[in-house]
Amino acid sequence: QVQLVESGGGLVQPGGSLRPSCVHPGFTLNLYAMSWYRQAPGKERELVAGLSGYTWSDYYQNSVQGRFAISRDIAKKTVYLQMNDLRAEDTAVYYCHAEDTRSSAEYWGQGTQVTVSS
Repeated sequence: QVQLVESGGGLVQPGGSLRPSCVHPGFTLNLYAMSWYRQAPGKERELVAGLSGYTWSDYYQNSVQGRFAISRDIAKKTVYLQMNDLRAEDTAVYYCHAEDTRSSAEYWGQGTQVTVSS
């Protein structure tokens, strides 16, 4: 069973930074469209950032544009989400998502908690 593994969440003060990562040792990363979602308590899961499957162009939710950056390391089979200037409203569980560009099969990680609080 394919499983994505996230790490790198934590507690940070407003204005701080975190860089969660997402890895699956079995992936050939350039065959997957990768993205990050988040879900805050009482809210629906929402798309935060992504890398498209063929062009590898990045895209972002408006509220994180200019503060977050998604990137990949093919050799390490890892995708990162650099989060800067964090705000209280960024508090959520962050999930990694992968879509196989060949089959459209989708995979999720278990989530990593990000808490922004003073």
